[in-house]
Amino acid sequence: MSQQETTHFGYQQVPVHEKAARVRAVFDSVATRYDLMNDLMSLGIHRLWKRHTIELAGVRRGQQVLDLASGTGDLADRFAGIVGEEGLVVMTDINAAMLGEGRTRMLDRGRVGNVRYSLVNAEKIPFPDDTFDCVTIGFGLRNVTHKQVALDEMFRVLRPGGRALILEFSHPLTKPLGKAYDLYSFSVLPTLGRLVAKDPDSYRYLAESIRMHPDQETLRSMMETSGFERCEYFNHSGGIVAIHRGYKL
Repeated sequence: MSQQETTHFGYQQVPVHEKAARVRAVFDSVATRYDLMNDLMSLGIHRLWKRHTIELAGVRRGQQVLDLASGTGDLADRFAGIVGEEGLVVMTDINAAMLGEGRTRMLDRGRVGNVRYSLVNAEKIPFPDDTFDCVTIGFGLRNVTHKQVALDEMFRVLRPGGRALILEFSHPLTKPLGKAYDLYSFSVLPTLGRLVAKDPDSYRYLAESIRMHPDQETLRSMMETSGFERCEYFNHSGGIVAIHRGYKL
């Protein structure tokens, strides 16, 4: 009998077929307090990271954007304002609770005509080849079981000339910063999770999942393997966060 294939869920090893369900459970738990926790965890700096992602995307009026792992829709909302009525933003998430929360917030913001919603696994994007001018994923790739497959899918659905943007936690550039970041991640984050979201375990998982994510150079190489060209990355907050960009030429 062959050994069952496993993958990481934070620092745990779990059967591959269980990971997506476990990730969904994490975000089911934190969906309603997700934005508040983002502000508390990053001291509001996540807004600057997202703003730079929007700038790097170079989206124009009338274009079509696919936003994977949209969460509560920060990126999708800004893209919807840029593409205008002639364009389209498809807001997606693998988690129904997060997508529902995001849809509610988008409606509250007045986004109705040029936004669509779809429950999507980034490893199996249900859209034809060469559909979108831009594909983004913000703080979601580290939760994907087979990251290379997701990158392949992002490349497939991009039109020639299109670009992909990956905003994700990454690896600090210096050892002192890395030690301070570890202390914050494994002491402060679970405490915030317990006090605000009533769920320290989910935030402990989030801290662990960041440590298991590929570093900046490895992710750039993975993008190149999927066919992206002119791949580059932009470090923020000393490498705690990085924005990767690649083109389908």
